[in-house]
Amino acid sequence: MSKSNLEKQEAKLKALNQKIKDEKNKIEQRLGKQIISQSNLDYANFSNDQIKLLAKQFSEFLKVKSVDH
Repeated sequence: MSKSNLEKQEAKLKALNQKIKDEKNKIEQRLGKQIISQSNLDYANFSNDQIKLLAKQFSEFLKVKSVDH
């Protein structure tokens, strides 16, 4: 492959990686919004520590649920 061809492939790879990252962010945002919405959480005054604690509790809940099945 010539240098310019490698550069083109590198650019495509970078663009694809960015697209994957963007899609993951969209999914994370939608998941978070659904959890907040369906839990009727008033998150207006949540601190970062409270958010981390809730995320940890939710994660532990999911782990327990997956073991139950």
